[in-house]
Amino acid sequence: MRREFRMPDVGEGLTEAEITTWHVAPGDPVTVNQVLVEIETAKAAVELPSPWAGTVGELLAEPGQTVEVGTPIIAIETAGAPGVAGDAPAVAGAAAGSAEGAAAETAEAVGAKIGEAGADGRIATLVGYGPRPGSVRRRPRRPAAAPAGAEPPPADRHSGRPAGDEHPGRRNGADGDGGARSGADTAGAATGLVPLTKPPVRKIARDLGVDLRSITGTGAGGVITREDVEAHAAGAAEPAPQPALGGVRREPIRGVRRATAAAMVRSAFTAPHVTEFLAVDLTATLALRDRLRATREYAEVKLTPLAFVAKAVCLAARRTPEVNASWDEAAGEIVYYDRVHLGIAAATPRGLLVPKVRDADTLSLRELAAALGALTETARAGRTAPADLVGGTFTITNVGVFGVDTGTPILNPGEAAILAVGAIKPAPWVVDGELAVRTVCQLALSFDHRLVDGEQGSRFLADVGALLADPGLALTW
Repeated sequence: MRREFRMPDVGEGLTEAEITTWHVAPGDPVTVNQVLVEIETAKAAVELPSPWAGTVGELLAEPGQTVEVGTPIIAIETAGAPGVAGDAPAVAGAAAGSAEGAAAETAEAVGAKIGEAGADGRIATLVGYGPRPGSVRRRPRRPAAAPAGAEPPPADRHSGRPAGDEHPGRRNGADGDGGARSGADTAGAATGLVPLTKPPVRKIARDLGVDLRSITGTGAGGVITREDVEAHAAGAAEPAPQPALGGVRREPIRGVRRATAAAMVRSAFTAPHVTEFLAVDLTATLALRDRLRATREYAEVKLTPLAFVAKAVCLAARRTPEVNASWDEAAGEIVYYDRVHLGIAAATPRGLLVPKVRDADTLSLRELAAALGALTETARAGRTAPADLVGGTFTITNVGVFGVDTGTPILNPGEAAILAVGAIKPAPWVVDGELAVRTVCQLALSFDHRLVDGEQGSRFLADVGALLADPGLALTW
């Protein structure tokens, strides 16, 4: 029996994911919980396990393709019909952190298997239930205006679409995901259908008064691009050829890069940023680190300067709670958090990720160092669960590992402050009136001026610097 596994909802309100790597091919035997494919969302990379045992019949999506939740991605030939012995039960595997167990129990409770519709018509997914079958599809194309007096085609009584239009977006050789189409069909002149293009391009066309049906798209699969619309509006039938630049490479904006860009733009143009700088003598802190490393308690822990910075941030936030807050525009309220959920910006092969250390203010220095080590290792391996990338209250970004002295970091959306830690290196420093060589670091604090006044931001940054210059101060707070 042919069973189709649909793209599951991996949580965090994400509606689509990109197929990264298939681990099976048509004809391969598969078992329950065997990893079929790796997908990448705007939050993290996730491995999808097989809900059935059988043989791979067909791969319904290509690597690099972005697929909406609820869309079939693989067909598996199983031995029996639904509910018959031999049709393996669905068990959600390693996806979205600890949510897999709850997903399996939920699916089992309603008698639905991962990727199939349950009793209420919704699709069982890895971490709950997604849309009902058929609910994720493109809207029907708007048909061309019929000649005066002509009868419209009879509508399908179930879908409301004209008869024969069973797959909107697939007429004229186009599939719903922007597959290849002929130039004539792309233009749409013969059929009157509006060609496939992105919503921002449609808006530009409306603003410029351009009829998309009169344009031949030059994008992938014949999709009309912004350049096509602007060139047409300027009177050119085809966009002007690009100058030969040599070695130009283009990559689609997707996944983590797209999410990061959207978040940074939203933050930069929503929160009024202020950045302050402070140079700190870390000589005493590094001496303490060396002493702790020699003890049995810290022998198995990677104790880095970042752990001391994180601990100082948590201690200083108690004295200035405004930096551990968020601005709720809709409610007209400032939300103050009792716990510090500390985000650590990590550069990974997939782009910038900011995984979180939950309740960081409740951890000892040793626990915090261990948590930072595990968090960074998981992020660089691309295995951070989506739930670990949201819900932060304060962020630290360590630009010093790249040899950079300082910078002006942009806030994570919804957070009040972010601290950039610069390179730690020897520098001339005045000690007791004498010039000496000390180990110095630059700190840069950006904060949302709606939440944090200059006095509060300055006091917080000074507290962090004081704790790093003299760790013994922590005993007096």
